[in-house]
Amino acid sequence: MVAFLRFLINGVSLGSVYAIIALGYTMVYGIAKMLNFAHGDVIMVGAYIAFCAMAYLSLPPVVAVLMAMVVCTALGVVIEGLAYRPLRQAASLAVLITAIGVSYFLQNGALLIWGANPKIFDSVFSVGSVRLFGGELTITSETLLTIAANIVIMIALTLFTGRTKLGKAMRAVSEDKGAAELMGINVNRTISLTFAIGSALAAVAGVLLCSAYPTLMPTTGSMPGIKAFTAAVFGGIGSIPGAMIGGILLGMIEILGKAYISTELGDALVFAVLIVVLLFKPAGLLGKPVREKV
Repeated sequence: MVAFLRFLINGVSLGSVYAIIALGYTMVYGIAKMLNFAHGDVIMVGAYIAFCAMAYLSLPPVVAVLMAMVVCTALGVVIEGLAYRPLRQAASLAVLITAIGVSYFLQNGALLIWGANPKIFDSVFSVGSVRLFGGELTITSETLLTIAANIVIMIALTLFTGRTKLGKAMRAVSEDKGAAELMGINVNRTISLTFAIGSALAAVAGVLLCSAYPTLMPTTGSMPGIKAFTAAVFGGIGSIPGAMIGGILLGMIEILGKAYISTELGDALVFAVLIVVLLFKPAGLLGKPVREKV
């Protein structure tokens, strides 16, 4: 029982990281109708910035995380302006190829700057662990703060999109870009804001991921990015609550699958569950089918 609870908590913690990353995917797709497959590499850049701030500049962890968020926010806006905005009316295949190109550009840029050797990422958390059941179950500070960060971010984004002027503008652009522009909403600025928020969340996710799994290299964000995209589709891409639910469920499935079925098949199990879910609910758990008028 204690072992199961340990795996379950670790799954929720990993799923929380996936959920934070998935929020970036789901926001960009929901508003700009684009799949930013370079999002996983923005995670890697954020982790490297935080690592350099702490290891080379000896900055406090909080300052390092804020610096990573600022750099990734600027990076997200630049990527949107240079790579995606000119292709907004292009075919989806062109956007997909461009996103893959941006992904490889960021990976190879990181390879040139930081090298191929893995870096050991020091945890940004200094809080002690919580021990339950007479010390048989230990919950680390990384686990607790990752879950707490996911909940706070989820609530903040829901309130932002539902109650603020900028959030309502984002929802309007998501619904109909043309009508939103006629109502005086700056569509380009709104989409840039979406990329900025998603990239800032990617920096947070990169720090949380590397605090729990402290090996950092240029390909660090690739697989978590793919799994987070899977989580966004699983929960219903375009839905903020769906991204959170999908991320947590996928994290639990991955950890429990590796613990009780097979370590080698843990990743495959995640994608197999996605396929089964989409067979019965193509729009995802919280997604809504879109009807197109002809």
